[in-house]
Amino acid sequence: MPLVKSHYNPPLPFKNGHVSTIYSGLIRKVSNLNQQRERLELEDGDFIDLDWSFAAAPSTVVVILLHGLEGHGQRPYITGSAKHFTSNGLDSCAVNFRGCSGETNRLFRSYHSGATDDLKEVIQHILSTGKYSSIYIKGFSLGGNLTLKYLGEGPVANQIKGAVTVSVPCSLHDSLIQLLKLKNTLYAKRFKKHLVEKLYLKQQKFPELISVEEINNIGNLKDFDDIYTSRAHGFKNAMDYYAQCSSLQFLPRIKIPTLIINARDDSFLGRDCYPIEEAKNNPLLYLDMPKHGGHVGFFGPLNISYSEKIGLKFIKELF
Repeated sequence: MPLVKSHYNPPLPFKNGHVSTIYSGLIRKVSNLNQQRERLELEDGDFIDLDWSFAAAPSTVVVILLHGLEGHGQRPYITGSAKHFTSNGLDSCAVNFRGCSGETNRLFRSYHSGATDDLKEVIQHILSTGKYSSIYIKGFSLGGNLTLKYLGEGPVANQIKGAVTVSVPCSLHDSLIQLLKLKNTLYAKRFKKHLVEKLYLKQQKFPELISVEEINNIGNLKDFDDIYTSRAHGFKNAMDYYAQCSSLQFLPRIKIPTLIINARDDSFLGRDCYPIEEAKNNPLLYLDMPKHGGHVGFFGPLNISYSEKIGLKFIKELF
């Protein structure tokens, strides 16, 4: 599919990628959204919390929302999307990955960029309600990578009609390289701080699986993936995790209409995170690369981001 021509032209301050990223993550507020929480018990004895938002009139269409690293269902990019979808007649289901809903999950494992087994259980649960004939997925950052991997693994349920992904680290190793650069020091430190705080809590529950000394030796995000992510989820090490879970390799096998929105000034993404050739060679893969937008930023008028506006348009065109 030819690349999507982007028409995103934000106000001057938001032509700086860092301003877009920080505004979306720390400053933006979304109000007047009702969320109803449901706890989904998983097959392995753990749980995931789902935050539902419903359109004014009964809908047979739902959009599953997947957050990024250390996000949750109340982040503005999730609530902004939920509000925009419900305002336009679509229900939404925001997934809080394991350990991300404000309560530590039960098992030593948690979530990661390729945990499609959890997404499959969420989809099966939604289908079991018998309420929805069409399901769409919108994933951000880590959640976007997870979405693309799931679609490329296949087969997917017939009710899955399309997907929108935003700020996707299609190559996890390439994105890690960027995050470890000086330009991203503050972001990387923030991610590491939250991840390590959660890991100390896990260590108290599972002292036989990880030691305080090991946690104290985590100096950066790759160390975290070597010491925890890979060990807890069955990978040899961090590099094996990145190799197996990067969505880039799954893009040629995606068989439903899928949009990727990756800003060119996203400081988290390197060259391999812009799958130009894959989009050209897959007629169902659409790649939008605005010049501006930052990481999960895309400031827009009336508190509706560019990715929310374009995402809704893309989905509605598939009806």
